[in-house]
Amino acid sequence: MPKHHERKTLPYKADQMYDLVAAMDLYPEFLPWCTGVRIRSREDGKTPEGLPCEIVTADVSIRFKMFRETFTSRDTLDKVSRTIIIEYLDGPFKHLENRWHFEEDGDACLVDFFIDFEFRSRPLQMLIGSLFEHAMDRLMTAFEARAAEIYGKKDA
Repeated sequence: MPKHHERKTLPYKADQMYDLVAAMDLYPEFLPWCTGVRIRSREDGKTPEGLPCEIVTADVSIRFKMFRETFTSRDTLDKVSRTIIIEYLDGPFKHLENRWHFEEDGDACLVDFFIDFEFRSRPLQMLIGSLFEHAMDRLMTAFEARAAEIYGKKDA
């Protein structure tokens, strides 16, 4: 079961990075392997702490080599604490846990990213397992490049 936890400082505001990651409908424009996102619903909700949040249910389509899959997630977008929690609902995974947290760090942002997943398909799991760290590097690089494109290139 691949797991990845990364903390990285980027030269952008925490709100900017939160907004970039929260805009999941734009993922196909810049994320490797993401071929489509269909937002099923957006609704106001409350976090477990009782804070207001937005809850987005979406279908995300991914393609990697010969594999094409779509999964459904419920994403809790907590702008107050700058936290995004992705809950797996349906699709090719046995499980998926993903969360992002963004903190101000002077003129920069500390990005805390965690993902843990396992595919039901053994061949796909074996393929991803062998390339997992490279895939996570590409994922983070894609978000960094998108931030530079939208907010301007800045030195860390």
